[in-house]
Amino acid sequence: MTGSLRFRVTALAALAVLAVLSAAGAGLTITHRAALLDSLDESLAERADAIAQRLRLGEPVEPRDLPTDDVAVQVVAREGSVLAASPGLADVRRWSQTPATTTVSDGEMPGGGSARVLAARVDAATIYVAGSLEDVEGGVRALVRSLLAIVPIATAVLAALVWWLVGRVLRPVEAIRAEVDRISASHLDRRVPEPPTTDEVARLAHTMNAMLERLSRSTERQRRFVADAAHELRSPLARIRAQLEVDAAHPGSADLAVTHASVREQALALQRLVDDLLLLARGDAGALAVHSRLVDLDDVVERAVRERRGRGTPPIDTRRVRPVQVSGDEAQLARAVGNLLDNAVRHARSVVTITLEEERDGGAVLSVGDDGPGIPPEARELIFGRFTRLDDARSPGGGAGLGLAIAREIADTHGGSLVLEPDAPGARFVLRLPVAREDDGGIASSGPG
Repeated sequence: MTGSLRFRVTALAALAVLAVLSAAGAGLTITHRAALLDSLDESLAERADAIAQRLRLGEPVEPRDLPTDDVAVQVVAREGSVLAASPGLADVRRWSQTPATTTVSDGEMPGGGSARVLAARVDAATIYVAGSLEDVEGGVRALVRSLLAIVPIATAVLAALVWWLVGRVLRPVEAIRAEVDRISASHLDRRVPEPPTTDEVARLAHTMNAMLERLSRSTERQRRFVADAAHELRSPLARIRAQLEVDAAHPGSADLAVTHASVREQALALQRLVDDLLLLARGDAGALAVHSRLVDLDDVVERAVRERRGRGTPPIDTRRVRPVQVSGDEAQLARAVGNLLDNAVRHARSVVTITLEEERDGGAVLSVGDDGPGIPPEARELIFGRFTRLDDARSPGGGAGLGLAIAREIADTHGGSLVLEPDAPGARFVLRLPVAREDDGGIASSGPG
């Protein structure tokens, strides 16, 4: 309990209030005492003025001017004789100082006790008027006792109020904490309650729900990715195993050359699939290394086209390929271009068209199009997902469905983009990359090598 935020806030608030009330009480006590002293000083001054007026008129000092309770008066001549005094002071000069003007100082009453002494010079005499400080000190003590009772009570009441208010404010936070505590990797569909307010707690809940939504989507993508990868790896492995088991069961009719060629083809397909999975995994982890250098993108395109010609592919039109230099990783750019070409060749009916040019804004634009059946509008973003195949008509004998996802990953890593042109006949993919600058002549590396 003592380590809770509620306790700490309440304790700090109580200490702050206690300090403020204590300081205010001390100030109030000092002010109250000063006010009482001012009132006493005014009373002493009025009595001294009354006696001084009689002395100036040559009238004797009356007994009523010489009280004996809380005020004592003594009139002393210049030579030191006592002209008049309160009872008990006739032969005693309690205050022997002779001021030049009216002064007020602290002293003692004849019977003991603190006093406030006013001394006033009048012609050839000095008037001393002393007032007891008992009432002043009594008033101050009463105020202090009141404050000693009120300040702790007020602090306790405020602490209780702060405790209740903080608990009420933190109640949604506790609800959020309890809900988060119940969320696990298998229950990422749960969401924390969002208070119907616009304060910091509501924004925190909204942010946590957004984070949980991202985690849920990411986990779901990872699960699908793992399931699809397992399926893609299982298929060639199953074919290899089946061929080997058939040859082992019928050794007399086994054609080892055909088996070896088939197993080799399946092993190469497995190797390509594993390489693709590793590339995507490094991209997801932000660890896809890009060893940048000046790359003649038109040469990359020409090499990719030469590698695919003569394999029974449809004609590939490269007449609009212009020389363009970009800064990037040549091997990765070659892979992206190759994936786009493989996708176009697989789906083209009669021709594949490639264009490469530099835009006025300084970007390199590579487009790879085919005259195949095209992509439905609702699937224009789905095709960039992993292991995505639209249908058998679009991808007969296709790959694992990773080519376009890898091409977009490479484009993003190079600061570019890969999109499907919406209004083109067939399917036309547009790869945009920043062109090389004059200071890109060296080799740079981004990401861990």
